[in-house]
Amino acid sequence: MQNTEYKLYIDDVIRRVESARLKVSDYHIVKIVAVSKYSTADEIQKLYKIGQRAFGENKVQDLKAKSEELSELPLEWHFIGNLQKNKINNLLDINPALFHALDSLELAQELQKKLQAKNRTLDCLVQINSAKEESKHGLMPESACGIYKQIQDECPNINLKGVMSIGAHSDDKEVIKESFETTYEIYKQCAGATICSMGMSGDFELAIECGSNMVRLGSILFNK
Repeated sequence: MQNTEYKLYIDDVIRRVESARLKVSDYHIVKIVAVSKYSTADEIQKLYKIGQRAFGENKVQDLKAKSEELSELPLEWHFIGNLQKNKINNLLDINPALFHALDSLELAQELQKKLQAKNRTLDCLVQINSAKEESKHGLMPESACGIYKQIQDECPNINLKGVMSIGAHSDDKEVIKESFETTYEIYKQCAGATICSMGMSGDFELAIECGSNMVRLGSILFNK
């Protein structure tokens, strides 16, 4: 596939992002993280050549392999998957720009121990299960603000930058919208939060209209 075809995909996505963000405000900025978990290093490189810089992986071993293979490029790597405690050191060795899925106080405490031992810090987002779905990870909405503050107070090596959630698994747009609005309300209450990461290929426009300023897009960018 030629770079020109990727350019068509990303131009279309950017138009849609622009349209959605302007419904919020002229000053609302949205960052696109390209989810490359089903894509090769060559495909990532094609997107890089047309301007994409932030890429997200959901498995530590894939993040390690691709970041090493593309180490000559100034890419910004995000870890967007759920993190098992026995993989913490492996993730820290990669040193991602942002970890999106800090989904429990227990994980935060374990992460803090490992970071402290290495004299390191890590930028993170707290994951919120705003739709309260059993299939999803994350903090329950009613406890999210309290745990967010507790992590800030007790885990000084974790730099909390904001929140992340996945929209409700539903065909009903209003149900999805409600889950995004729930996350955004929590985001506004979290002291110092600057990132509200919501929205994927199927619902990113709605997420942006609900306040998201970071979207995680995979298939729509790589045309898969």
